[in-house]
Amino acid sequence: MVSQNVVVPETGMITVSTVSNSTVFTPSSQKPPTAPGYISISKKKLLKNLEINGAQSQRLNSWVDSMRASSPTHLKSLSSLSSKEELDAWIKRHPSALDMFERIIEASRGKQIVMFLDYDGTLSPIVDDPDRAFMSSKMRRTVRKLAKSFPTSIVTGRCIDKVYSFVKLAELYYAGSHGMDIKGPTKGFSRYNKDKPSVLYQPAGDFLPMIDEVFKQLVEKTKSTPGAKVENNKFCLSVHFRCVDEKKWSELALKVRSVVKNYPTLKLSQGRKVFEIRPMIKWDKGKALEFLLESLGFENCNEVFPIYIGDDRTDEDAFKLLRERGQGFGILVSKFPKDTNASYSLQDPSEVMDFLRRLAEWKQM
Repeated sequence: MVSQNVVVPETGMITVSTVSNSTVFTPSSQKPPTAPGYISISKKKLLKNLEINGAQSQRLNSWVDSMRASSPTHLKSLSSLSSKEELDAWIKRHPSALDMFERIIEASRGKQIVMFLDYDGTLSPIVDDPDRAFMSSKMRRTVRKLAKSFPTSIVTGRCIDKVYSFVKLAELYYAGSHGMDIKGPTKGFSRYNKDKPSVLYQPAGDFLPMIDEVFKQLVEKTKSTPGAKVENNKFCLSVHFRCVDEKKWSELALKVRSVVKNYPTLKLSQGRKVFEIRPMIKWDKGKALEFLLESLGFENCNEVFPIYIGDDRTDEDAFKLLRERGQGFGILVSKFPKDTNASYSLQDPSEVMDFLRRLAEWKQM
């Protein structure tokens, strides 16, 4: 019977030579001679190396598949959605919040509605340049009307200063950095927290020096990847790959992971064409929602009706919390079926604006 002995050259190329089993695997046999310029390794060690490299490759492929799946505009990720039956079934589970508006209003009767809104993809369209994700004047007027009727919060992965420069409404609560930087309004709705100082909460304050350090490393590491953009959100970081050629996605993922792996107290996750790097603390958008409800005086209160609208994976923590509380609803903004804890759906920011407008008009009536 013939087996294969593997020798690995110092250049890293694997060479396979054929020898008999008896000369390779019997205890009494002599080791076969190694050709000049080559080093021999045992079968056990080779298999172990292949196993490690295979696992790493599998993880990388998994990340790239996830990167594709997180991109709703990516045609390949939509191949499974060609079935109208699948789409219809998803809509039955997560019907349009516009179509179900009267049911939502009926469920909220006698309770205080409190609004929580993601920014990118919810109040503004997803754009190639994250620095140009501007809110329309019409959307701003709609949110301003909404805030006159209900306590309203923006809950975003962006830093507060950046999102405020887009929204420009001082009467809102802002929870930036995925809820790790929370500030109350500078005007309006003081009656909800009149006995408390202005809301200010930063549970990840100790991580600021580390975040700045990692930001500099990521900027340096990714500068050779065309289209990659690193954003410092104060208490977390975002690496946008919306403008990166898909052929470079795996390379970018490796670069980002090579930096983050040196910081065990940071975690790497993924959103819509973006990598998120956050402190590994028990805090997320769901915790931020809970904190804001408590700040408004609605802790352990049955007379509150939170509505959270968002489009990203990070919003799922808030959707899940509302389901667990059995209060209010989560509304996912998406044109395509996704696994979600939200109860209802809206297709895009224009539908979000219609829903918010109807809600404000209902209250004023």
